[in-house]
Amino acid sequence: MNDLKIIGSEEWCSFETFGISAIKARVDSGAKTSSIQANKIKVFYKDTEEWVRFHVNPLQNNRSIDIICEAKIHAKRSVKSSMGISEERLVIKAPITLDDDIFDIELTLANRDSMEFRMLLGREALHNRYLVNPSTTYLLPEFSQEDLDEKYVAFRKEKTGLKIALLASNPELFSNKRLIEAGQARGHEVIFLNVQQAYMKFDAKEPQIRYRGGNVIDEFDAIIPRIKPSVTFYACALLRQFDAMNTYCLNSADAITQSRDKLLATQLFAKNDIHIPITGFANSPLDTKDLIKMVNGAPLIIKLLESTQGKGVVLAETTKAAESVINAFKSVKTNILVQEFIKEANGQDIRCFVVNGKVVASMQRQAAKGEFRANIHQGGSASKIKITLEERKLAIKAAKILDLPVAGVDIIRSNKGPLLLEVNSSPGLEGIENATGLDIANVMIEAIEKKLKFKS
Repeated sequence: MNDLKIIGSEEWCSFETFGISAIKARVDSGAKTSSIQANKIKVFYKDTEEWVRFHVNPLQNNRSIDIICEAKIHAKRSVKSSMGISEERLVIKAPITLDDDIFDIELTLANRDSMEFRMLLGREALHNRYLVNPSTTYLLPEFSQEDLDEKYVAFRKEKTGLKIALLASNPELFSNKRLIEAGQARGHEVIFLNVQQAYMKFDAKEPQIRYRGGNVIDEFDAIIPRIKPSVTFYACALLRQFDAMNTYCLNSADAITQSRDKLLATQLFAKNDIHIPITGFANSPLDTKDLIKMVNGAPLIIKLLESTQGKGVVLAETTKAAESVINAFKSVKTNILVQEFIKEANGQDIRCFVVNGKVVASMQRQAAKGEFRANIHQGGSASKIKITLEERKLAIKAAKILDLPVAGVDIIRSNKGPLLLEVNSSPGLEGIENATGLDIANVMIEAIEKKLKFKS
């Protein structure tokens, strides 16, 4: 017993046969078998023997160091996790190095991304070799960050581009595919992240975002949010978390939230002397008649506060129809805005695409026959248009008020001059790229490069 070495509850070890020069282990005499973090596990055959190929990220919260390992499968065992859930794990044998000692141990391959340590050293490996002093750590040599940098220098790839995440819901949408293509064409790594498959850890010292299955995602240089209305609340929570982790978001959570709240956005526009169609908002059905008069009577537009892409927007052509629609919405406690109808627009509006305070493209949209509002998603058409200086200033100012680096600003021409309809924080690319022939996706990637001072 006196010949046994004393080690702490946490120690550094290595597996030189795998090229793992340093990995931090939790020493746990309560666990029988040792375990190592492994992902992308794939079983294959060498002659008639079963082998396994797996990837190890030996440093916690650092996926840039990715070591591919191969070993003969020693056994398959049912192991109960700390949550009490049993699962079958592959077991291998490998020589471990602890200070000057080298000996074979059994290792189960497990996803330990959610664990504090990439490895667990169990009692079978300790038996007749070590005594554990749980009140201390690192009694064997400890590695500094400089030591780790030197040990893993061969695995560190030279950074030739940015790592960008596209945070959205559908990778097949035209706009999302275009942004991924544009980023990759400029030499960046662009990864699609599904909003609803990411989740968060709130912690002052180590905030985290994880992605389906426990993978920590914390190495992005920038996030491009493409948020559909139904996931606005959750997506903005994710964006705030990325911001807390010092990741640049092309549009911030606060800016997107403001743009999606049509009532707040309308109030901000009016406060900042942005000309909009006369708009009304009321709660009581008793005020419906005066509300209609306030916006110059019928015909008038009725908008759901959470409407997008022209959905939830109704034209009431008579006062009676307006009263019925308004009161129907109020009876089910649905918030709406009532807005004057600009007849002289003839079903046309202008979409200005603003990036970092500049209108980079503009198109005129024409409503489909029988429709009152221009909407490409509902059969409307689009064409390139040269906007006036007044319209350009209006678009830039509207995006600035909502603090949106990227925005689709919709303007309507009236007898009173250009009026702002609304501002979209996730503007589509298909219509405006097809109408203008411009590469808007490339402009958005360039905006990220400029913000991060990246030179290709």
